[in-house]
Amino acid sequence: MAPCAPPRVRAPCGPSSRGTLGAPTRGAEYASAHCLLACLSRVVVGSALWGPASYTTEGLPVRLSFSRNPSLHTMKLDIQCEQLSDARWTELLPLIQQYEVVRLDDCGLTEVRCKDIGSALQANASLTELSLRTNELGDGGVLLVLQGLQSPTCKIQKLSLQNCCLTEAGCGVLPGVLRSLPTLRELHLSDNPLGDAGLRLLCEGLLDPRCRLEKLQLEYCSLTAASCEPLAAVLRATRDLKELVVSNNDIGEAGVQALCRGLAESACQLETLKLENCGLTAANCKDLCGIVASQASLKDLDLGSNRLGDAGLAELCPGLLSPSSQLRTLWLWECDLTVSGCRELCRVLQAKEALKELSLAGNSLGDEGAQLLCESLLQPGCQLESLWVKSCGFTAACCQHFSSMLTQNKHLLELQLSSNPLGDAGVHVLCQALGQPGTVLRVLWVGDCELTNSSCGGLASLLLASPSLRELDLSNNGLGDPGVLQLLGSLEQPACSLEQLVLYDIYWTEAVDERLRAVEESKPGLRIIS
Repeated sequence: MAPCAPPRVRAPCGPSSRGTLGAPTRGAEYASAHCLLACLSRVVVGSALWGPASYTTEGLPVRLSFSRNPSLHTMKLDIQCEQLSDARWTELLPLIQQYEVVRLDDCGLTEVRCKDIGSALQANASLTELSLRTNELGDGGVLLVLQGLQSPTCKIQKLSLQNCCLTEAGCGVLPGVLRSLPTLRELHLSDNPLGDAGLRLLCEGLLDPRCRLEKLQLEYCSLTAASCEPLAAVLRATRDLKELVVSNNDIGEAGVQALCRGLAESACQLETLKLENCGLTAANCKDLCGIVASQASLKDLDLGSNRLGDAGLAELCPGLLSPSSQLRTLWLWECDLTVSGCRELCRVLQAKEALKELSLAGNSLGDEGAQLLCESLLQPGCQLESLWVKSCGFTAACCQHFSSMLTQNKHLLELQLSSNPLGDAGVHVLCQALGQPGTVLRVLWVGDCELTNSSCGGLASLLLASPSLRELDLSNNGLGDPGVLQLLGSLEQPACSLEQLVLYDIYWTEAVDERLRAVEESKPGLRIIS
């Protein structure tokens, strides 16, 4: 890892995109497992067919991915977590000159390699995506890479320089780059200490009419409230920006107020706004209410890890209830909410069919809050598909409410209940419900729920009875050989349609491990993460 910004686990209490292996990388409990898997075998997922693994050194093949559509001839070079030797680098340079997608993430690259990269990029007229995440390029290295992209034939659409040690001193080149790359649609600069001065330089480029950027990510960039006026000016001036991520910057109340003013006065069709851990308080919620009510384009709002409290949520809810609000995803994890705030939010759940994903993780809702949520999920106006209530203080007593809801609700596909002390008794009730005909839940997370081997009989039966369940997380529970063997008995059956079982931080003997690997080999559609 480059030392300029330490690796961070994103949003431990809310959903995020799928990871490298197609597995959810949504929680701190999976960070180590996911990183290990990615480093052992870099796999590109999607509809593309694999090409030959032509270049194999140091145990890691370079995957050449070809689109199924012969007219596209899409080729991808995708390497992660490999320290590149000189010989390996010599092999790769011709590929960097040719491929449409080049990803060299966490490969130990420094400024020394960037001259080669810049020259290779100048020769590549096909490049549409370049990712150099987590490499210690520094300002000088980033400059060389950007110079390589300023060829008249460059068609790049997505550029990721996350955690590349870019500082304020290196941002002077950004305005010219943004002016000269009219095809660029996504720019990822997170985990670089740009500071307010660097951000102002970036905004100069964003304000140029030739810049057509749609997605901008600026997490952990050492921004303060002073950065928000330049960003607000961009919001006022551009119609193209669709996604703005400024999470994990200390912009505070004043900064969010400035952003809200910019949005209120703009013709911008923003769809995603992420403000997690930005120092928001209840005082910001009135402004946010106005934005949610007036911006029909806004689909995803992340306010996680801000101390909004019940009072702040009460201010926000009228905006969420507005007929013009079409919010699809709302993240309110660790926002100091209680059952009182939950009651307010349930009015939104019952009224807004557009809302599909909700995270309330890390809030002290208790069993009463669970009951309110389950009652709301049974209302015809609620069509929620994903509910995150990890670490909400639920006990076995609430499982009867979830059980009743799950047997009747035909929309909820994902339920995250991890880090609640449900115990064996609570999970037994859930298993009985999910084994009923007609249930539709596809993903169940009950990691760190104080389960023992006694839970595994019911879980094993569930794996055979449920026609819909595809992913099950049992991480950080007190299971051992007896429980895992019961699960194995079901996994080995053709009737079991599970696709992913997460058993992180659970231990078993070598004999059990051999059976687990044998099951994976016999069922290519099953992945066991441990």
